[in-house]
Amino acid sequence: MDHIRNRQQRGMQLQPLDEIDGFRVRPGFYNTEGAVRAARGVSFTIHSVGATSCTLLLFRPHEREPFARLKYPESYHIGNTYSMLVFDLNIEEFEYAYQLDGPYNKEKGLLFDKNHILLDPYARAVTGQRKWGERPENGEDFVYHARVVENNFDWEKTKQLEIPTEDLVIYEMHVRGFTRHGSSLVTAPGTFEGLRQKIPYLKDLGVNAVELMPIFEFDEMESARVVDGVQLYNYWGYNTVCFFAPNTSYSSVVEHNHEGDELKELIYELKQNGIEVILDIVLNHTAEGNEDGPCFSFKGIDNNIYYILTPEGYYYNFSGCGNAMNCNHPTMRKFITECLRYWVTEYRVDGFRFDLASVLSRDQNGMPMDNPPILQGIACDPILGKVKLIAEAWDAAGLYQVGSFPAYQRWSEWNGRYRDDIRRFLKGDEGMSGAAVSRITGSGDLYDPVYRGASASINFITCHDGFTLYDLYSYNMKHNEKNGWGNTDGDNNGNSWNCGVEGETDDPEILGLRRRMVKNAFATLLCSRGPAMFFAGDEFCNTQFGNNNAYCQDNIISWLDWNRLEEFEEIHDFVRFMIAFRKEHAILRKTTRPVSFGVPEISVHNGYPWNGRTDGNNRLVGIMFAGRDEEDTRDDVVFYCMNAYWEAVTAQLPELPPELMWKVQANTFVEYEDGKDVDALTTFVNRVQLHVPPRTCIVLSAVPSEHQEQEES
Repeated sequence: MDHIRNRQQRGMQLQPLDEIDGFRVRPGFYNTEGAVRAARGVSFTIHSVGATSCTLLLFRPHEREPFARLKYPESYHIGNTYSMLVFDLNIEEFEYAYQLDGPYNKEKGLLFDKNHILLDPYARAVTGQRKWGERPENGEDFVYHARVVENNFDWEKTKQLEIPTEDLVIYEMHVRGFTRHGSSLVTAPGTFEGLRQKIPYLKDLGVNAVELMPIFEFDEMESARVVDGVQLYNYWGYNTVCFFAPNTSYSSVVEHNHEGDELKELIYELKQNGIEVILDIVLNHTAEGNEDGPCFSFKGIDNNIYYILTPEGYYYNFSGCGNAMNCNHPTMRKFITECLRYWVTEYRVDGFRFDLASVLSRDQNGMPMDNPPILQGIACDPILGKVKLIAEAWDAAGLYQVGSFPAYQRWSEWNGRYRDDIRRFLKGDEGMSGAAVSRITGSGDLYDPVYRGASASINFITCHDGFTLYDLYSYNMKHNEKNGWGNTDGDNNGNSWNCGVEGETDDPEILGLRRRMVKNAFATLLCSRGPAMFFAGDEFCNTQFGNNNAYCQDNIISWLDWNRLEEFEEIHDFVRFMIAFRKEHAILRKTTRPVSFGVPEISVHNGYPWNGRTDGNNRLVGIMFAGRDEEDTRDDVVFYCMNAYWEAVTAQLPELPPELMWKVQANTFVEYEDGKDVDALTTFVNRVQLHVPPRTCIVLSAVPSEHQEQEES
């Protein structure tokens, strides 16, 4: 029995068993992916189905040649998993990578090459691109290394905010572009810290969620080129290098072995200010690209498992970026779930927006599935149980699932139909009033209100992909010439309208109309059922000068010009008012208890009361939302009226009970001043008729009749 006891004690103390290349080692932690620090060393775990051997490479920081090559003994290989604990390693003194050997058969999708240096897919930090636009190692043979991260950030009692999805006002932004311009007046422009310094602005605006465009380690130098003397990059970041590592070039300071701390500080302070954090995650493809792309991670580990391949071993391109991840293979499902769990537990994020999420619904042959295991698994995962799950419900190969994305009563969708229909309605297209009513009232034709609820449709008119809101009403055509593709890239069906002049103009009437159209869009968005989302800078008319595909522009085209905040202060203040108005009136966001005077929760009054008729000539829409406030203390009634016609019209309002009367809360035809809507905010409507100027939105609410007497006195 003594020899058994001695063996148990040695095991508890993690005693070395072998020596490889001068390092003492023993089997590592098989159930813990990646490289993790232990009491006396570091455990390195990686799995591969097809590999026949695995070698761990250790590098001195910034050096190209490894100072140690540790080949895993066969006894350190259980199933498809290699795991080794290396003793006496100081995490500050090394970087690491792998080499895997195995069969090479391109037609079968096997790309093993013992000379390839491979990045750990579970790496918590990636080296080599610390400075934006630079590779210290340079050269075509650049390779990624990984670094072990010390995770000791103090979250105190921080938890998920769990704001109901239907209550969200989401602010989509690019971390670098948000503060990179000098007008942002932050001390660390273009970084997580720069964004942190803008939190007071976000809180004052009233948004309660930020959606960060990709913040995972990506390669901005992929396809980098110079066009007309301007350096272009893969600026947006939809080309992930590593899904577990934050982008080091977004940090304002060097964070070796503490990568992610600045991002965590940002998330911590956003939560302290009541703002949730949603990450835009790109699980549909990677930066390894197609057959001509590099092999630095998944390709060299298990290419035929991680990617969807044709029978000939080529890459299906459902993402439009060269490859498509095999999301419903059990190995990939495990990887995705562990990745999402990591960001929720270690970074406390509140949700994810899944780029081209329809790729996640395809099987291993690329065919759409009715019940994709990965989507169900994410929806039912206990760690992910209360995070927001938002799908971009289409892919680049034509699979369009808006309204039909497998939801499991958890998933919301970017409602592309809302964007397209509302754009067409607001600019006065014929026959769009019926579609507008459907979109504003929650898109019940797409989402069963009982099964999907009020949170299914993420409503938006603009996002990173396409025109800014100001440009939507300044350009009839895209102007992407500076992207270098002869203006052939980008969407040709943006449903934009230049208000009479293409681009910049000094005409005061056109400028006034453009401002009114921007306010119409915000008023409509914020009076629509379903979570609202808009693109950063739209609230002060930021412009991309007509570029509707600015993915490569790391310059004033994509950066927010904060000088425009002063120029378009009226628009900003109007948006802030409408966000507050939406928050005040729960009936705009969701079903409440029935109103006391017996009218439906949602009713249509197009031109005159209870007229739900829509035809090709009708461009006047009136929608009444009626219920009780959230505390059930008063009736909550809001009337949205939009005249998309180019001439003034008269709208007859539904009659209220004697104790209530209509009050105009917003009128986009008049200039808005912070705190009051000139000539409109104090207007009470005593008659059933409302004069609606051309291309104007008017929003009213029901107030007690004595309220008028108090204000008049």
